[in-house]
Amino acid sequence: MSKLRDVYIVDGKRTPFLKARGKPGPFWASDLAVAAGRPLLLQHNIPADAFNEVIVGCVMSGPNEANIARVIALRLGLDESIPAFTVQRNCASGMQALDCAYQNIGTGRSEMVLVGGVEAMSHAPVLFNNRMVNWLGDFMAARSTGQKLQTMLKFRPAFLKPVIALLCGLTDPIVNMNMGQTAEQIAWRFGITREQMDGFAMRSHQRLAKAQDEGALDEVEPIYDNKGKVFIHDDGLRRDSNMASLAKLKPYFDRKYGMVTPGNSAQITDGGTMLILASARAVKKHQLPVLARITDSQWAALSPAEMGLGPAYAMAPILKRNKLTIEDVDYWEINEAFAAQVLACLEAWKDEAYCKDYLGLPASLGEIPMDRLNIDGGGVSMGHPVGSSGARIVLHLAKTLQRKQAQRGIASLCIGGGQGGAMMIENAAASGSEA
Repeated sequence: MSKLRDVYIVDGKRTPFLKARGKPGPFWASDLAVAAGRPLLLQHNIPADAFNEVIVGCVMSGPNEANIARVIALRLGLDESIPAFTVQRNCASGMQALDCAYQNIGTGRSEMVLVGGVEAMSHAPVLFNNRMVNWLGDFMAARSTGQKLQTMLKFRPAFLKPVIALLCGLTDPIVNMNMGQTAEQIAWRFGITREQMDGFAMRSHQRLAKAQDEGALDEVEPIYDNKGKVFIHDDGLRRDSNMASLAKLKPYFDRKYGMVTPGNSAQITDGGTMLILASARAVKKHQLPVLARITDSQWAALSPAEMGLGPAYAMAPILKRNKLTIEDVDYWEINEAFAAQVLACLEAWKDEAYCKDYLGLPASLGEIPMDRLNIDGGGVSMGHPVGSSGARIVLHLAKTLQRKQAQRGIASLCIGGGQGGAMMIENAAASGSEA
């Protein structure tokens, strides 16, 4: 394959991530993406017809948001001539959108793309089961009053038992395990303890609190609901999180033997992230700033029963292909689906036998320093709106490299169904690769 052109992250914005609290939140998915995209476009004063396409990752868009990328593009006032499409790769949908734009710009098919990811998990549908759907079909097909009465007599209260789409989506149909159970499995495999999980979770909340207090999340844009309420910060943060309170929580996915609890798992959340990706030509033409340069990406797959190890599989080829070691990477973002899952990835890279047998490496990769991993918190503290997280971690990594005047970073996620995705970026200023 011929070398790709340079592809730059111009800038990005995201909404606060809002924890789902048992009923639909105040925003549909397209509301969230528009709330992130509008200030981004206004800040850089880009003409409405300047983009070649719009690409958005989303797992469960609303019933009035089919091809949500197109809905977002038009609601943002972009020119009607700009095509848009939606991608879905479970937890990595936002990163998949970025990768699609990266490839299209790199090969010359596009010059500038509006890209991102969004999810309103609180709006996940509650569905009729098939028995109810069949009964409704029979009732609608009945022509006479007598036929309708006969059909009504066949109704049973059990028909009303709902199907919770979110629970279905978080369960793998091949191995019949939900995501929490897969986290339990890899925790057992690598000997991750409950204390380690809770310690990781506590640190995630502490880091997010510190980041909010120090203004380290300047990509977050406030969002207003239709009642005038403003949301400024990720609202799943628990500033008082401590080991004692976390220890009181009972295992949720394996109630008898498990260690994974709601406290050391990612939160069900609503949120949107939007970025601008551009070629050097587009950057120059529109006089745009440059935040970072995308330098590589990788997708990998493994057993769905151990899906949480996906980042270990996806990040290793990037290091190998670019002849890099852990020490060559300044900062890392690994999405915190579960504390156990991130910790297991770290252990896998330290395990020489695992690296040789499963990752095809001659030796262990070594240990990622905790002071360079998720330095401002992650999914455990801020939430994991599945369509948005892949875009969020890349955007925040770019902001981190800029803030720390560091050169290189890698962002990665595990993906339901047994996959992993990773993307490497460089601070354009620090690496001397400004457009």
